[in-house]
Amino acid sequence: MPATNIQTIEFDADLVRRYDRNGPRYTSYPTADRFVEAFGEDAYRSWAARRNIGGVQRPLALYVHLPFCRDICFYCACNKIVTRDGAKATRYLEYLGREIDLQAALFREDPRVSQMHWGGGTPTYYDVKDLTALFGRLAERFEFSPQGEYSVEIDPRTVDAQTIHALRGMGFNRVSFGVQDFDPRVQAAIHRLQSREQTHAAIDAARRAGFDSVNVDLMYGLPKQTLASFNETLVQVLAIRPDRIALYNYAHLPTLFKSQRRIEEGDLPSAETKLKLFGSAIKQLGMAGYAYIGMDHFALPEDALAVAQRQGRLYRNFQGYSIRAEADLVGLGVSAIGAVGPTYSQNHRALEDYYDALDRGEIPIMRGLELTADDLVRRAVIQALMCHFALSEESLEIAYLIDFNRYFATELEDLREFEKAGLISMSEGWLTVSPKGRLLIRSICMVFDRYLRHDRESRRYSRVI
Repeated sequence: MPATNIQTIEFDADLVRRYDRNGPRYTSYPTADRFVEAFGEDAYRSWAARRNIGGVQRPLALYVHLPFCRDICFYCACNKIVTRDGAKATRYLEYLGREIDLQAALFREDPRVSQMHWGGGTPTYYDVKDLTALFGRLAERFEFSPQGEYSVEIDPRTVDAQTIHALRGMGFNRVSFGVQDFDPRVQAAIHRLQSREQTHAAIDAARRAGFDSVNVDLMYGLPKQTLASFNETLVQVLAIRPDRIALYNYAHLPTLFKSQRRIEEGDLPSAETKLKLFGSAIKQLGMAGYAYIGMDHFALPEDALAVAQRQGRLYRNFQGYSIRAEADLVGLGVSAIGAVGPTYSQNHRALEDYYDALDRGEIPIMRGLELTADDLVRRAVIQALMCHFALSEESLEIAYLIDFNRYFATELEDLREFEKAGLISMSEGWLTVSPKGRLLIRSICMVFDRYLRHDRESRRYSRVI
């Protein structure tokens, strides 16, 4: 790999203005909107049975979707169900247990798990008893590695120290806390009132409980946010010094997400203010010693993500950045996405459709995709750029038996614009993203997206910045 400091980024406002556009986040390639209903349970079962053919032993990663929330956060674009009806949530656990049994049966010959993540919704909507039972059911049917990475998302408003210690006792060793912003005016505008004291207490409890890594989610571009107010939020977060910080761009898409219609568009910061919010945050995180991992993720240099990036082991999947590239992902729960072999699959997004499939004894797959040879090579290109900001042409040629320059002749011609702007360099068999280009990596990767090239439709995606 050419000499490059992968932790360095440069914020160039003019370049961001020029190349900021709507585009995928590339937690997969092809992206989930390209999945087709022709890929169903039979195809999934077939690939699950063939996953270790050829002597390649791949461990499993599990994603468990727990969709329930007690209150709605207006900004949220997740697949969630807002209810205070405990019976409804209990019923979901019953059906989730059925799916766990069906899925586990497919992998009984090699049930090793190296990674698991619980997301939502709000996993801590449930009490300790229910969460312990769910973890136990998974542990009975899969084989969890003692060296595995097991994470859970927590809303600090839903837990106390006892709950956090119980989660650590179950086996979770990584935790992510939703914060978004500490300013009371912003919190009122997004319908998420959450005191600093509440959040600090939860994070302190996680550290006392012995979690290996603590992540905090922040969001810029929210209603009522100002440069001064968000800087104060950053000061508060940096005083806690979480191991990881996710700095998300709020994408206002009210036509797609009904809850966002409750946000007054006049309260949103202007595009210029939003750009300043982002630039200021990057500067503060860098000064505080956080390494830029990619997209919207930052980590302390000693965190496993930063170490994996320096060692060339970083990977990107449906949960974001990961240190475990070799696992097959099993999605469990409504709307959950999996990736087994050269395939992707997604469960039904509507709760009743999910239940109906399980009542028929079926794995509740709604749609999916079997990747073509072209998909696989393009996925490798996008993975390398998203995770390492560099790509060896020779490595792609050896792995996929292609002539890189000929195969990507059109794409390389399009990249000349980025090269002239100083976002990338192309020389000596390497495509390398510059410190100025790393914040715009989604725009660069879009050049290699054959599906976007064919339909030129990007309005359904969020802006890069």
